[in-house]
Amino acid sequence: MDLLAHLPALQVVVPLLAAPLIVMLQPRGLAWAGATAVALMSFAIAVTLALAVLNGHTSEYAMGGWPAPFGITLAVDALSALMLLVVTGAGAAALLAGKPSIDQQIEPSRQPLFYSAWLLAMSGLVGIVVAADAFNIFVFMEISSLASYILIAGGPDRRALPAVFKYLIMGTIGATFYLIGVGLIYMMTGTLNLADMEARIGDVSDINPILVAAGFITIGLALKAAVFPLHVWVPNAYTQAPHMVTAFLAACATKVALYVLIRFDYMVLQAELVDHVIQFALFAMPLAILGILVASAVAMFEGHLKRLLASSSIAQIGYILLGASFVSVAGLSASAAHLFNHALAKGGLFLAVACLAYQYRDLRLSQLGGASTRMPWTCGAFVVCGLSLIGVPGTAGFISKWLLINAALQSGPWGWALVGIILLSSLMAVVYIWRIVEALYFQAPIAEHAEAPLTEAPLQLLLVTAAIAILNIYFGLFPQVPLELANSAASVLLEGRL
Repeated sequence: MDLLAHLPALQVVVPLLAAPLIVMLQPRGLAWAGATAVALMSFAIAVTLALAVLNGHTSEYAMGGWPAPFGITLAVDALSALMLLVVTGAGAAALLAGKPSIDQQIEPSRQPLFYSAWLLAMSGLVGIVVAADAFNIFVFMEISSLASYILIAGGPDRRALPAVFKYLIMGTIGATFYLIGVGLIYMMTGTLNLADMEARIGDVSDINPILVAAGFITIGLALKAAVFPLHVWVPNAYTQAPHMVTAFLAACATKVALYVLIRFDYMVLQAELVDHVIQFALFAMPLAILGILVASAVAMFEGHLKRLLASSSIAQIGYILLGASFVSVAGLSASAAHLFNHALAKGGLFLAVACLAYQYRDLRLSQLGGASTRMPWTCGAFVVCGLSLIGVPGTAGFISKWLLINAALQSGPWGWALVGIILLSSLMAVVYIWRIVEALYFQAPIAEHAEAPLTEAPLQLLLVTAAIAILNIYFGLFPQVPLELANSAASVLLEGRL
């Protein structure tokens, strides 16, 4: 068997086995180098799997040689390949850029444990993406969550502890709801394999437990994905976490939960439950619209940079959910594309925040006056990623918003109203991004910064931030790869229901 066949397993095993080894690399520079090398290797595996999917080769791996549904199976299709690129790319980029910021925020003696938790979080997230059975999704969900709690609490600010506690409570409730739902489906079908569940649900005589399970799974995953109004853990967690942790988790953590939600609803529950298509749309669309508008409104009046961007993330989750709620190929393509494009934009924005934090310890907008003079390259990268978040033509964010508008127009008589909501929310994004740009470029510096020397962020951090900003433009001009994966994913999700 060639190496390509083993890549789904290696995607999980490499960071999982490397995590305990990193703890033994006590010199902090060596621990960072080891963790970064592993993250880059994971990204290389994800790229290889994505190229294989683009060439028509989906991957399925039976652990221990036991075929499904009897054994544990890992699978990679177009949607999971796209998500693997997001997770491993975010993890590798944040680690590659992050040594100066991590050295600034994490005590040297704790850094090997910090990097070990980072690899465990990444391993858990990619495990969720490639797992082909419901119980192992839960196992990897717990691995990533526990590691994420450690990462968020790893910084010097004690305010991270109540933020982590709230995240832990909400995450535990979400995981419990998910597990109850899986248990109900197992009770009625006798299987945990997702493909086998899809085949057996149609033979279930009493469908009511399946509908209850659908409710539990949807609410549990919505908690994990920070779907409005179940998002209350996000602002504090993103704000109090170390800056590199925020860049990593904001780019991929909630999106992985959305990925599981979409896969469950479309590939398991909707296979036979025709009414569930309507239920999913009626549940998802109002919450998506409220999330987009309310979170954007909160961001417009938020005075702290990280909390503002955290609120923006909740609105962007609303865009992804809105596309999925159309129950169409066009809508799902837009959702999948926005999963990728928002990760690029928000990851770049939080990397730029880490650059700013190297000189501005207080990230309130009122304290950032004159930053463009002191840190011109950082502010330039921030503006580019901000334009992508708004959806300006020529950036990656424009592609997915344009796809979303097209999907809305195809969705029926309410299409124009939905287009109006999308455009209104984009104007709201202009307002809150402009507030940041105004502070960076047009606000006078406060007294303590007025005479400070011109000093950019460390080169290592700045180069990666600039590279992500350039990728936002590149994928805005040449979006073929993510679009091909997104279109293929939408077709697979709706296969047999078109």
